[in-house]
Amino acid sequence: MDNLTASQRRKNMQSIRSKNTKPEIILRKQLWKYGLRYRIHGKDITGKPDIYIKGKKVAVFVDSDFWHGRLYQEGKAVPKTNQDYWIPKLERNIERDKKVNKILLDEGWTVIRCWESTLKKSLQECASTIMNIIENKKNELIVL
Repeated sequence: MDNLTASQRRKNMQSIRSKNTKPEIILRKQLWKYGLRYRIHGKDITGKPDIYIKGKKVAVFVDSDFWHGRLYQEGKAVPKTNQDYWIPKLERNIERDKKVNKILLDEGWTVIRCWESTLKKSLQECASTIMNIIENKKNELIVL
């Protein structure tokens, strides 16, 4: 059972951001410290990557463990209420991410997906891995 009223839940869900999330900002700051210059939220690129370098064709997505289905796939965060809505929603998000990966890879982009929990555990390691990938660019999918 949900501990919040319908209006409280609505307000909570409305406050969740899709851009400029905390994990995204901390990764951007770290990459900037390393000297990487990038653009954010590319509207003209499939999937609107959180960070991208157009000249090198590198797209970085910072994925939430819940919204992008990592915890759901591991069976750790299966919603207990309103499952008729949430389970298909999470599965659609997972499928959308796979489709975006495929399109970008087919267009010659290197796609890097960073999980929020991985960034929290080892930000510097993730940032240096991204820097190495950019320097040794290959057309591939990397999940951190």
